[in-house]
Amino acid sequence: MGKFKLDDIDHQILDMLIDNTRVPFTDIAKKLVISAGTVHVRVKKMEEAGIIKGSSLTLDYKKLGYSFIAYVGVFLQKTSQTKFVLERINEIPFVTVAHITTGKFNVFCKIRARNTEHAKEVIFMIDDIEGVYRTETMISLEESINDKKRLMHSIFNNM
Repeated sequence: MGKFKLDDIDHQILDMLIDNTRVPFTDIAKKLVISAGTVHVRVKKMEEAGIIKGSSLTLDYKKLGYSFIAYVGVFLQKTSQTKFVLERINEIPFVTVAHITTGKFNVFCKIRARNTEHAKEVIFMIDDIEGVYRTETMISLEESINDKKRLMHSIFNNM
């Protein structure tokens, strides 16, 4: 499919979906003064173009008992082990994000844990993976910014 061109209505639909992925199309339609069918068709086109990929659920990890966040930089013995190490990291459910990176680390991970003791266990699981030379951990004191909308608006303004 060629490049999909978003217009202002598409931007507004995405804006509302980013706020709440469960907002009914009828509510979006009422706010934009268009039909729910139009919203449905536009969302479907954005899905087919790969602009929208599924939807996500935002959890309150603090209420679930997993408020401890740490970032773990992983140093590998050899870069050829990256795929193998990522497959092992993927088996650890408390690693929620992993990136192959340039610079200091080969892989950079975000972990969620119950507390420092649990985080230590997760970090040791990563350390124990064959091919991991060592790790370096940074503890998050607070997630101060987590705002997809600002990026989205910046992207829209540059289109």
